[in-house]
Amino acid sequence: MLKMLLIGGLGMGEIALIVLVVLLFFGASRIPALFRSIGSGVKAFRDGVEGKSDDSADEQK
Repeated sequence: MLKMLLIGGLGMGEIALIVLVVLLFFGASRIPALFRSIGSGVKAFRDGVEGKSDDSADEQK
């Protein structure tokens, strides 16, 4: 059970501390926008790695 709680060598105390610092640094109202921008950045990176772009989607039609 203890190994299930460890994520990449981090325990629950360390994870709670990281969450607390993020909340203090960004504020609760900015967290959803932060994750949205991270998600769109990851999606753009994946599309770039796969060679996809908006232009190639138009050319296929």
